[in-house]
Amino acid sequence: MDLAEIFRVMCRRWYVLVPGLLLTAGLTVGAWLFVPTSYESQSTVALLNSRKGAAADGNPFLSMEPSLTGMADSLARNVNSDASVADLKAKGLTEKYEAKIADNAQGPLLWLTVTGDDPDAVLRANKTLMAYTAERLKELQADQKVEPDSMIRLTTIVPPQDPEAKLKSKVQYLVMAAGLGFVLSLVATFFVEARRRHAAQAKRAEPVGDVEPPAPVQPAVPAEPAEAAEPAVQPAAYEPAGPVQPAAYEPAHAQPVDQPVDQPTVQLPVQPADGRRPAKRPPSWVK
Repeated sequence: MDLAEIFRVMCRRWYVLVPGLLLTAGLTVGAWLFVPTSYESQSTVALLNSRKGAAADGNPFLSMEPSLTGMADSLARNVNSDASVADLKAKGLTEKYEAKIADNAQGPLLWLTVTGDDPDAVLRANKTLMAYTAERLKELQADQKVEPDSMIRLTTIVPPQDPEAKLKSKVQYLVMAAGLGFVLSLVATFFVEARRRHAAQAKRAEPVGDVEPPAPVQPAVPAEPAEAAEPAVQPAAYEPAGPVQPAAYEPAHAQPVDQPVDQPTVQLPVQPADGRRPAKRPPSWVK
């Protein structure tokens, strides 16, 4: 089936295709209205050396040791743990969040990302996550009985940003709804076309009126040869008592006198007398 035939079928069965497309449009609009828009807010924090480690030059940004990157990774894993999720939920943070080392980072930088449907709640949750991360950093060092002047510090590099709408997932739902509705509309259109063609072919194959279909042709059976009829009983031949001269035969056209004429000999049957046996007469060719 080529494109021209597909277009002709779509035009011929428009009463099936058009409602399907309208239903598809309704599904697409419904997906846009009822699928919530996702918002995302992100902030960036950095780990700094302790006050004792920065006492030499007084600038903590000049003393970022490689060990701080390892500590940043440990802190991110602790914040993403189930225990931290439960603590944050108790503090009112119900949105989805993530803490990880920043991409292409040249130092101990952490990204704190919060995602949700309400932009105001997302912004508040990001601030709560930032405070909780600083608190967990102190607790981890306190568990190891680190002196306050020797503790690693946390500073804000990028404060929580205004939530931005993430339409990628929403557009995916819209594309799925539109594609599914269009495919179902085409399937329904060609299904109705196939049923109508089948019904038309069956109607053409039906006999008109009450005419019965012709009986199947039986193979011809060869006729048996007829029995030979018995010959009728012929009366016994008899000969006359005396010689009988046949009548002269005259042909339709007289022959010349000088030419001899062959005249056939005719035997006439003569009924013999009662009680007498017919005599045998010699053949006519015997003289």
